Amino acid sequence: MPKEKKLRPPQHQKRQPGLEFKMRPRPKSGASNYIGCGKLRDRVALITGGDSGIGRAVAVLFAKEGADVAVVYFNEHTDAKETKRLVENQGRQCLLIAGDIGREKFCQSAVKQTRRDLGKIDILVNNAAEQHPQENITKITEKQLEKTFRTNIFAMFFLTKAVLPHFRKGGVIINNASVTAYQGSPKLLDYSATKGAIVAFTRSLSQALAEKKIRVNAVAPGPIWTPLIPSTFPANEVATFGSDTPLGRAGEPEEVATSFVFLASDDSSYMTGQVLHPNGGRMVNG
Repeated sequence: MPKEKKLRPPQHQKRQPGLEFKMRPRPKSGASNYIGCGKLRDRVALITGGDSGIGRAVAVLFAKEGADVAVVYFNEHTDAKETKRLVENQGRQCLLIAGDIGREKFCQSAVKQTRRDLGKIDILVNNAAEQHPQENITKITEKQLEKTFRTNIFAMFFLTKAVLPHFRKGGVIINNASVTAYQGSPKLLDYSATKGAIVAFTRSLSQALAEKKIRVNAVAPGPIWTPLIPSTFPANEVATFGSDTPLGRAGEPEEVATSFVFLASDDSSYMTGQVLHPNGGRMVNG
């Protein structure tokens, strides 16, 4: 395994969710070098956590492929407005919806607003997540445990339930898991547990919806340079984040977003219940 080395300036943000506009260097979202070819022409996607990081990159690449997007986020309004600008620069519509996806009523409202304002929903991207490192399990409070599960896994149930009646002919659901679901993480016990649950949820839901021609897949990223990192870890760890991968660096959001494009498009028409692994070369067991 490569030795950890400094890859970026040490930095830390005191608030969660983190803010992309404060990061140095800024994550790459595919706004400049990705060329679309109409793979998602005139489709509508609802993307949680679409204000920044992987969610922003997915929104931008989906727009480049011809989709309109609804971006659901918590309260990072400056970042969300930048995502909207990037999407609209591609000639597509971008609807911003702020709120807490850990609450079912909000999820139902977000789906209804997307359907009303954008006309339909073809793709659901369950991307938003939070993590709170603790030295050991005794430090994980009941409040933290419930909050992490509400954001990371409860919301997927809430949004899937709400969106299913709006899928007309088929539909696509893509869930964001993590390499921690396969390799574990001693300081992210509750986060890793939610990601393992997401893998099981994806596999089970894919079987439950196969007869309806609704495909359900997941992506399990490794270390990716997103606002979650400086808002989670100490500055010295942020500086070397991702350098212990076989490729020697953290990935960029745009390097993960291409997996979402593949799973959302007809290129993956014979895939359901599967997980893709853009993780810098870490070996996982499926």
